[in-house]
Amino acid sequence: MLDSLWPLVRAGILFTVPLAILSFAFGLSLGFAVAVIRLFGPRPLAFVARFYVWFIRGTPLLVQLFVIFYGLPSVGILIDAFPAALIGFTLSVGAYTSEIIRAALSSIQKGQWEASYAIGMTQRQAMVRTVVPQAVRVSIPPLSNSFISLVKDTSLAAAITVPELFQQAQRIVATTYEPLILYVEAALLYLVLSSVLSALQARLEKRFGRYGGYLEAGS
Repeated sequence: MLDSLWPLVRAGILFTVPLAILSFAFGLSLGFAVAVIRLFGPRPLAFVARFYVWFIRGTPLLVQLFVIFYGLPSVGILIDAFPAALIGFTLSVGAYTSEIIRAALSSIQKGQWEASYAIGMTQRQAMVRTVVPQAVRVSIPPLSNSFISLVKDTSLAAAITVPELFQQAQRIVATTYEPLILYVEAALLYLVLSSVLSALQARLEKRFGRYGGYLEAGS
């Protein structure tokens, strides 16, 4: 376990963490755009957004990665492993976070919009200055959970040869023939990452909870 610790940590630093952060950043931007289109966009665009969410949420992420990495080359579209994983995870995150963001925006009372209009704000100003700040506080817990799940889901990228943490564990197993030790060690590293992110999530929720809502008992 000690001999394999640094190779696994290195793979996590070089591939797992960047893949998770970039996918979530791009996916969150995509999810916000999709949510706004579904709520306020023209009907044709709203239909396209609903179809995208329906399709991505209704098909396995692993299948989506295989289609992008192994399927697209059959029509002349070649994508390297890491970009293919980034595209797949971004599309997945975008679909799921769009529902979270849409629900958060919809939870803001109509009176907040009316109050913004009453003091002379446009729809865009009301969205940016009044609605979005309140929706952010509402959406922090589910979005944080999505990011933690994404960190663990990056292990699926091993199936398309991305040399992330789990793929590195598989390579070491192929030479040491110690699957139990290596896979348990990989699981422990994912557990450490998830625990750190959970602690950060608790701090964020506590900070934003000062401005409204309820805190968990004992916080």
